[in-house]
Amino acid sequence: MTKIAILYYSSTGNTHQMARAVEEGARSAGAETRLHKVPELAPPAAIASNPAWQAHVDATRDVPVATLDDLEWADGYILGTPTRFGLPAAQVKQFIDTAGGLWARGALANKAAAVFGGAGNVNGGQEATLLALQNVFYHWGSVIVPVGYTDPLLYAAGGNPYGVSFTDAGGAPQPEEKLAAARYLGARVARYAGVIARNMAELAPAKPG
Repeated sequence: MTKIAILYYSSTGNTHQMARAVEEGARSAGAETRLHKVPELAPPAAIASNPAWQAHVDATRDVPVATLDDLEWADGYILGTPTRFGLPAAQVKQFIDTAGGLWARGALANKAAAVFGGAGNVNGGQEATLLALQNVFYHWGSVIVPVGYTDPLLYAAGGNPYGVSFTDAGGAPQPEEKLAAARYLGARVARYAGVIARNMAELAPAKPG
C-alpha cells in the first residue's frame, strides 16, 4: 500500500481543513496516510492573545506531531503551510531544517512531493509561498507533482497550477471547491507515489547471496 504523509502547520484552522481534505483524497486512491502537524514554535502567551488561534490549538490537541520518521516512512509527502510574507510559516521551515540527516542518507529522494497553502487574501503571496516551499524538494531529489490544469475542478478552485491554494475563510469552513481541489491533490500524489515506489523497487540492485 502506498504511504502518504500530510505534514502541515495551521494557526487558526484553514490549513488544517485543507490537510484533512488532502488526506481524504489520498485515502480514496488507496493510500495509507499520516496526517501530522509540525511542532508549534510560538509561546503560549502569543497563542492565547488570539482567541481563534487558541481555539484551534485546543481543538487539535489530539493530532499527532510530525517527526522525521514520517518523512522516511512515506512514499510521498504533501506539505501544507499558511503564508508568512510570501514564505512558508517558520514552524514548517524549522521542521524541514531538522531533516538534514535524512537528506544526507538519500532517504528523502525519489519520492512524490506536493504543496498546498493559503493567505489572508487572494493576492497575499499564495503562489510565492508554494514555489518557495517547492525549492526544498529540488534539494531533496523529490519528484514534484503539481496539479497543473489537469482537471476542470481546479479552475473552480482558482486555477493555481503549482499546488492547491486557499484564502482565509474567517472562521467559516473552506468552500467546497477548495476542498475538492485538495482531495484531488491528495489522490493525484498518492497515485504517482505508488508508481514511483514500485518502479524504484524494481530498479533496486539485487542483494548478493
